Amino acid sequence: MTVPNSTLLPPASQRVRLAVTGMSCASCSARVERALNRLDGVTAAVNVATGVATVDAPPEVDAQRLCDTVIAAGFGATEITGATPLLDTEPEDRAAGDLFRRLLVALLLFFPLADLSIIFAVEPSTRITGWQWILLGLALPIVGWSAAPLHRRALAGLRTGATSMDTLVSLGITSATLWSIVTLFFRDREPEPAHGVWNAILHADSIYLEVAGGVTVFVLAGRYFEAKAKRRAGGALRALAALGAKDVTVLTRDGGEITVPIEELTEGARFLARPGETIATDGLVVAGHSSVDASAMTGESTPVEAGPGSAVTGGTVSLTGRLVVEAAAVGSATRLAGMIRLVAEAQAGKAALQRLADRISGVFVPVVLALAAATFTGWLVGGAGLDAAIGAGLAVLVIACPCALGLATPTALMVASGRGAQLGVFIKGHDALEASRTVDTVVFDKTGTLTEGAMTVVAVHTVDGADRAEIIGLAAGLEAASEHAVAAAITAHGRAENEKLPEVTDFVALPGLGARGRVAGRATLIGRAALFTDAGIAIPSGLARQLEREQRFGRTAVYFAVDGGVVAVLAVADAARPSAADAIARLHRLGLRTLLVTGDNAFAAQAIADEVGIAEVIAEVLPEGKVEVVRSLRAQGHRVAMVGDGINDGPALATADLGLAVGRGTDVAIGAADMILVREDLAVVPDAIELAHATLRTIRGNMLWAFGYNVAAIPVAMAGLLNPLLAGGAMAFSSLFVVWNSLRLKNFRGQASGGAR
Repeated sequence: MTVPNSTLLPPASQRVRLAVTGMSCASCSARVERALNRLDGVTAAVNVATGVATVDAPPEVDAQRLCDTVIAAGFGATEITGATPLLDTEPEDRAAGDLFRRLLVALLLFFPLADLSIIFAVEPSTRITGWQWILLGLALPIVGWSAAPLHRRALAGLRTGATSMDTLVSLGITSATLWSIVTLFFRDREPEPAHGVWNAILHADSIYLEVAGGVTVFVLAGRYFEAKAKRRAGGALRALAALGAKDVTVLTRDGGEITVPIEELTEGARFLARPGETIATDGLVVAGHSSVDASAMTGESTPVEAGPGSAVTGGTVSLTGRLVVEAAAVGSATRLAGMIRLVAEAQAGKAALQRLADRISGVFVPVVLALAAATFTGWLVGGAGLDAAIGAGLAVLVIACPCALGLATPTALMVASGRGAQLGVFIKGHDALEASRTVDTVVFDKTGTLTEGAMTVVAVHTVDGADRAEIIGLAAGLEAASEHAVAAAITAHGRAENEKLPEVTDFVALPGLGARGRVAGRATLIGRAALFTDAGIAIPSGLARQLEREQRFGRTAVYFAVDGGVVAVLAVADAARPSAADAIARLHRLGLRTLLVTGDNAFAAQAIADEVGIAEVIAEVLPEGKVEVVRSLRAQGHRVAMVGDGINDGPALATADLGLAVGRGTDVAIGAADMILVREDLAVVPDAIELAHATLRTIRGNMLWAFGYNVAAIPVAMAGLLNPLLAGGAMAFSSLFVVWNSLRLKNFRGQASGGAR
């Protein structure tokens, strides 16, 4: 099964994805967006957390031109042609390594710089000859080499007339350093003792070298831990990519075997999956039997049996047997590749809250610069002196960096989409998460969604004194010669209860009625009531009542006779999924209303609804009728989630506020849905909704912290109550808090995975 692109583009456009480097905040991503969107016909969305720009552009605008535009805006850019940046960890590792080296040098020099600065501030008499040069020698490597990436990005932004968080940081570091140099070498005033270490930190004199060094350390530490956190957040997607096989053993025309790289596998080729090996790609089993473990991709703990005719998915593992598989899809057309692409595109998108944060950040930095200038001017005009004015202005610059604001939404969304993929919940876009917040009604399709989607024996009623196991074996032996759906269900049931079915002879199919034959030397007959009535065979009254009862439940029921006497009624139906009742109960506990809407007859629909716990049933509706039901509910003010799997569910899935395609649904259903639930366990439905709710709670918490932090901190800094060094520490802590809060979503445990939240 191939997962189609979640967004249908106009025929005249192309989608290009760029890996953008050098972004540090939402202002940076907004700057890249503005630069790209200035190109004719281009629409771009840039995610600062993933470093991905998703661009829809006309054919005449090629990838190189887009990259050049981003580079001209002061950032790096390369086209993503294969794996996503989250799968290719080399750039991340290089960037994190560079940050670590700069941070290590800054830390080693900062501690003696801070210690000596405090000592010289607390007791000026300790100042030895050349003490200024000692402090400057310790500070310059920090504010010069360690902080160089911050200065480069700030200058790149200024060349294009744009500002960012790096502008504030670089300006703060540079201003503190330059003013300290002026104080050290060109001012003769001797400061008064600071009377205590804490007082020295809060009210240091006008030498701010330790402030410049400390801000550099805090910012680099924050960037380094953010880089490590982003790598962890992308771990789920990398784990998915790692499921794919690297090599595959292909069968040649003469029956030989040859091992080739997975990239050389072609559609239609036959390949091997030995016990313990990863199945190389999607395909159809042509020989062999094995239990297949799909837990790494879907979280499904129970292996599934695969044999000739079974469809298998690339990335799953053959456990117990050797399979010969004919490749049905290769490369980017496989289900695994589609799912990876789906998660990557979801992580590259933007939610409404993220777009709001970007708009705020776009004007936030210029506003902060203006506030810093106003603070400096106000303190200077108020007669507080140049030192106090510079200290207050620096504190405003440093404390107001909108780092946390830019990370609040994309980090949480990235972690959630990755965690969802591990649980078998693939989120096609951030709009799905936002839609889930207001959903109050969940509409279910029946066949293949609430039910298994295949006929199974659900009841066997026998006459008193009959050997049930023997009757099932005889009936299955007879039906083994038939290809009818009811016969297949009875045969499968018999094989599950008997090691070997008895042979059938003299088999005769009776179209529309049933079948007859000799099984284990005994005359057998199976089929509809009319078959027995026409043959003049008496039907025991008890079995007649059982058949009528089963038919009232919407099941297909047949009589079975041995040696001229009716001995059993076998009822066949599309059984409810074992997980359906618990899933419906969980949705009810969440306060959601549930409905069953199906094209099946009312008896069958009501029977399934009663079994799983759904009170409202709308039966015998055409596909367009499902759409009308959804529209009617929405017209009444409800926010509707639709759960389905078939072609006829596609329009309703697209019409609903939130569409969820369950299990191995059709491409039409998957294309129309907002979320894809790849597990057969219906517990993923409430899991998906609860994960979405948890993500939105995390985002709201992050945004509240980010907004509240800046709103509360800036007035404190303007009032001169915050030393710039403490401001730098608070700024770094704010960003790390947002990242930590988002990473808690990695601990989400849905009931489908057997864990507790």
